[in-house]
Amino acid sequence: MSADPGQDASVIVEVDGRAGRLTLNRPRAINALDHQMVQVMARALDEWEHDPQVQTVVITGAGERGLCAGGDIVAIHRDAAALAGNDDDAAAAATASAEFWRDEYRLNARLADYPKPILAVMDGIVMGGGVGISGHVSHRIATERTRLAMPEVGIGLVPDVGGTWLLSRLDDELGTYAALTSKNLSGADVLALGLATAYVPTQSLPGLLSALAQQPVDEALTAHAEAAPESALAGLAPQIAHAFAGDDIAQIVDRLTGSDVPELDKAATAIAGGSPMALAVTLHALRAARSDRSLRESLHREYRTSLRCLQYPDLAEGIRAKVIDKDGQPQWARTADQISPADVESFTRALPDGLELDLTD
Repeated sequence: MSADPGQDASVIVEVDGRAGRLTLNRPRAINALDHQMVQVMARALDEWEHDPQVQTVVITGAGERGLCAGGDIVAIHRDAAALAGNDDDAAAAATASAEFWRDEYRLNARLADYPKPILAVMDGIVMGGGVGISGHVSHRIATERTRLAMPEVGIGLVPDVGGTWLLSRLDDELGTYAALTSKNLSGADVLALGLATAYVPTQSLPGLLSALAQQPVDEALTAHAEAAPESALAGLAPQIAHAFAGDDIAQIVDRLTGSDVPELDKAATAIAGGSPMALAVTLHALRAARSDRSLRESLHREYRTSLRCLQYPDLAEGIRAKVIDKDGQPQWARTADQISPADVESFTRALPDGLELDLTD
């Protein structure tokens, strides 16, 4: 290993044999991402791309709770509260949150296009930004402890970090289900849906990581990966495909309400707790992402949408209710019947010159 990996750093960067290791190191925050962490990871990837010693990049999370619980929600709340109701795109683009998202989305695209294998260990909680740093890489490892979710609608945000790209491509509307309900997906679910490429029990992870220091990634996985348990969610695919078809949230909820399948009845309740505007914009974004030709197209749209969410009152209110005050009683700005198609489409309209996300290398 490298001599001084910086064990107190928020990202531990080290080289272990033939593997470059990136360990997210904020275990008390379930390794939630901040701007500095994104920048450190990007610099390491740049350095390792041309380092002949590094043949594989490995991304893990410190501690026992998970890979990454998402982004720095408190910092986003600060900007959202300051901007709520402000329609000035330039003001939104100048915030710390916008700067963070800009670099985070560039990192997401970089991970997807990286010329060397990248293996992400999705053990424990993997939410929001955690999906962005693991869901686009070449080798995505699920375990029996994996709990993957895109829970943005519950705080007035829309799935980002390439989430609309990933979820829009899942069969049988399973991605629509996950996005609108904020459902936690198990390791078996994640593998069955194609969001993971292999299943490795948690107890086998130390052996896998040791092997990656000496072996090509596929050889190491051959020795440590196992068959996953059956996915309960995949078994509901026909019912989910029927219920979540179409472009209307109210119609989806009507199909779910009172279902004799308990999981679907719970889904109706989960959707009812989300921001009506975020739900409508999420469904619209998922349908648009189906036609995207690349992850980068989806990231461009997501950046626009995130800036508009930053200005819309539901984001500040959702974070307050769910994360800060934790009263669980958000007062959303509008009800579903007060939202027009034009309102929804306004979240994805082009930004003024100079404010769009730049993903050029």
